[in-house]
Amino acid sequence: MHSESAEQPPQINLVDPKLYSHGDPFVQWRWLRANEPVYWHPPTELPGFWALTRYEDIRTAYRDSETFSSAQGILLRPAEHGADPGGGRTLALTDAPRHKQLRGLVDGWFAVRSVRALEAEMQDVAKSVIDQALERGSCDFVADIAARIPLYVICKMMGVPKSDWERLYTLTSQAFGAGDPATRRFAHLDILGYFEELAADKAEEPGDDLVSVLATAGIDGEPLDPEDVILNCNNLLVGGTENTRIAASGGMLALLEHPEQWQRLTDEPALLPTAVDEILRWTSTATHIMRTAVRPAEIHGRSIAVGDRVTFWLPSANRDETVFDNPDRFDIGRQPNRHLALGFGEHFCVGSMLAKVELRLLYGELLNRSIRIELDGETTLLDSIVVNGPERMPVRLTA
Repeated sequence: MHSESAEQPPQINLVDPKLYSHGDPFVQWRWLRANEPVYWHPPTELPGFWALTRYEDIRTAYRDSETFSSAQGILLRPAEHGADPGGGRTLALTDAPRHKQLRGLVDGWFAVRSVRALEAEMQDVAKSVIDQALERGSCDFVADIAARIPLYVICKMMGVPKSDWERLYTLTSQAFGAGDPATRRFAHLDILGYFEELAADKAEEPGDDLVSVLATAGIDGEPLDPEDVILNCNNLLVGGTENTRIAASGGMLALLEHPEQWQRLTDEPALLPTAVDEILRWTSTATHIMRTAVRPAEIHGRSIAVGDRVTFWLPSANRDETVFDNPDRFDIGRQPNRHLALGFGEHFCVGSMLAKVELRLLYGELLNRSIRIELDGETTLLDSIVVNGPERMPVRLTA
């Protein structure tokens, strides 16, 4: 056992949202990796669950989808909320063979060739968003820059008319933002309602876009259920925007807090691809991912029963000292960098290439135009156990 075991263990509570907005979860994760890598987290308002914090354990569990199922939900949720409505129906919440069939419908849209074909338009989006921020001078990097680029790009890919982009920007800001839970809930319902109408239109008159693909798709000779179409549209919108928004702003915050790394990137722009991977590792915006055991398992001598929830704490895996040299050092030249920020195995993020290109274009635009960016007020972090990173980040931009 690691020498840290002799120390007073920290109080372990991974489900307190304030830990991620005002505390330091890495203290708990570091202790768990060293002493209790398979930790039974007692119930709170959330059901009890197993917490995996080591890189290799999480990677192995990701790969074993026959034991650890996604179909009963991939996030902790209060028992009284019941089963996740997307369970067994959406790309993220299905197991084989359904998962592979659904993924096959959209995979081509996110392949290297498709993303490259979009790159010029994505560059225009990044340029336009930065231009608007420069005109204002001061802005919120999260809402005004980091949120808009991935949202506009996924809207374009999904066939959302340009006239509706701002409407969806407002709805996603409300749905993913903090504030009143009722506002968030109504915004989510409005997004689902929007895609219900759009999918019906695309089923009648398909175009060359992702919603048309889903609205006209068949699996095993059967068309997708209309509700499955809507849920998968919502899934693509959320997947295509939320984590990239937080990674982009968390990455900018890391570069501002480590000015020598921003200077290094300015001097060596060829480091941009490795910088993007380091930003993904460093921010690890998906705080936890859940699986449900569908057959008994044993990890490090702990017996996991059928029906047990098993959680993967990705920021912990991505700071595992047995895998990453100086894991608590932000290093834009880090190689190798086999982080798990985008998942692993058959559930590896379908939009991983898209997210990396969006980040590269955003930072590239700031670098190429020698835009000076500085913090202009207090950064607030998200109060959430689902995603972690900046909620608000006031900055000043000067050309």
